Amino acid sequence: MAEQATERMTVSATPERCFEVSADIGAYPQWAADIKEVTISERDDQGRPTVATFRAAAFGRSTSYTLAYDYGEAPGVLSWVQTHGDITSKLDGRYVFAPGPNGGTEVTYHLEVEMKVPLPGFIKMRAQSRIMSIALRELKARVESTS
Repeated sequence: MAEQATERMTVSATPERCFEVSADIGAYPQWAADIKEVTISERDDQGRPTVATFRAAAFGRSTSYTLAYDYGEAPGVLSWVQTHGDITSKLDGRYVFAPGPNGGTEVTYHLEVEMKVPLPGFIKMRAQSRIMSIALRELKARVESTS
């Protein structure tokens, strides 16, 4: 059964800037702590990554997964679905960027994760917390440092 989580954070930048940083998939290893390598295998007619394979640290080992990106609601939403994973059978999510207070952006991150092997609840919660931290806090730091 898939676990779902949603978190929100305000970022001091425009929604367009937040989208731009999050859609620069190839740069993730520069700012997302657990992402070790990204290989982009397909791009759309605007040059944006549509299929990317990640190598990441997880549970004390290396994991890999491939995500297919959807830009149909850009720049307000960046969404993806997992097409392959070695320890996950589902890793689907989306960033939603909405104008926030004082010219900032309210970033909502939603993720659905399903593991191929059952894990104890406390391990799942720790992994979920780490993923959310990277997805929001490190995105915020990257956006605000490069704005």
